[in-house]
Order: sequence, then C-alpha cells, then structure tokens
Amino acid sequence: MSNLIVIILLTAVFAAAAIGLIILAVRLAQRPRNALLTGSLSPELIEQVRELKTTGQFDQAVFMVRGETGMSHRAATRLVRRIH
Repeated sequence: MSNLIVIILLTAVFAAAAIGLIILAVRLAQRPRNALLTGSLSPELIEQVRELKTTGQFDQAVFMVRGETGMSHRAATRLVRRIH
C-alpha cells in the first residue's frame, strides 16, 4: 500500500513539473524578439533614434522604439543604448 502512495506522489510531482515546463515554453515563445537582431528596425527608425539620442532625448528614443516594435521598456532601453 505504501508503494502505491509513493508511486502516486511521484507521478503527481512529475506531472506538475511537466506542466510547468510547458507553461514556461509557451511564455518564452510569446515574447517579442530583439528587433535589432532580427533586422526588423527600419533604417529610418534607427536614424530617428540616433538623432534623438544625440540631442539628449534618450527617453523619447526609447518610447519611439517601444511604439514601433512593441518591445518592453527594458529591451528598448538596451537597444537604444547600443545604437551609435
């Protein structure tokens, strides 16, 4: 009887772990990709971001990237910092 309980508990743990991994995979698949690496930023957008950045309007550049790409604030900030 105790072996049956152990088997049931182990099965439940493995099932919960599998479900957790599936949920994680789905969430990772839904995240937007880095637009700079995929080349989806237009040259015009890069030039506008560069211009805003050089005139001291870093936040405006970040908001522009977010609006055009749908990136998170953190990802857009990193991208704007990389543009020279």
